[in-house]
Amino acid sequence: MNTLFDEARLRRLIANLDTLTGVPANILDVNGRDIQLFSGHPPFCRTINADPEGHQRCVACDAWKVQTYAGDGGFQYYRCHLGICEALMPLYTPEKPLAYLIFGCYLDRTPVEEQWERTRALLDWWPGDLEELHRSFLQFRQCSDEELRAYAETLEALSAYIRLEDMILSAEQTDQQRLERYIDQHYMEKLSLASLSQQLHIGRTRLCALAKELSGGHTLSYLIAQRRITAAKRLLLQSAMPISAVADAVGISDYNYFTKVFRSVTGMTPSRFRKSVRRTPEEMNRE
Repeated sequence: MNTLFDEARLRRLIANLDTLTGVPANILDVNGRDIQLFSGHPPFCRTINADPEGHQRCVACDAWKVQTYAGDGGFQYYRCHLGICEALMPLYTPEKPLAYLIFGCYLDRTPVEEQWERTRALLDWWPGDLEELHRSFLQFRQCSDEELRAYAETLEALSAYIRLEDMILSAEQTDQQRLERYIDQHYMEKLSLASLSQQLHIGRTRLCALAKELSGGHTLSYLIAQRRITAAKRLLLQSAMPISAVADAVGISDYNYFTKVFRSVTGMTPSRFRKSVRRTPEEMNRE
């Protein structure tokens, strides 16, 4: 699969996570290959990867983790080929992942020397000094179940942000995906059937059919309005912007038309929607 990565932004996210938590995270491609976003690997891992055989074992281990993933979309926990704890989840769905988000390496809360004995038993091939490896092994962070759960939930939220910001994309997008993405990026501009057809190089009849599929049987105009109202709802709830300014920000300059469209999509006016988050259902019914 040909996948496009926004490497600069992904690299910044991965580095920020390491700075904030001290637990390394990384992204593997759909085949389990490291796409080289992160260079701050723990000393133990750097030492192992500096040896040609060690590097090949790590590469094979990453591929194995991807091949054996059997979760429902969340993190699956593993011990790597040397017994170090790691966790992996697909981006975006288990059925059609575009990449994998991985975090580790870390130790669990069992005695460190017991974990080292497990690792040492897997190092019969190692040509170097085991004592040096032992010292670097002791630098791994031990994580509690509570810390791992908090970190995993944070990364799951981050995966949604990665998707929202289109940081990882398939180069083989369908026409439906292309239309949806274009509207997401340009809903605040003037959009029409003619302009979309020209920009996407998709015939008008085909565009109407795609819009019907995406909107649950509605028109292209409704699909665009739906996206604008989604953005408007966020602005109404998260800012004190006047409603006319909200309308303008989402690409509808006519206040009255904005109110009409908003009501057709949500069942209430923009002002009522804004007030509803601060009122109880009984207060709303008395209006």
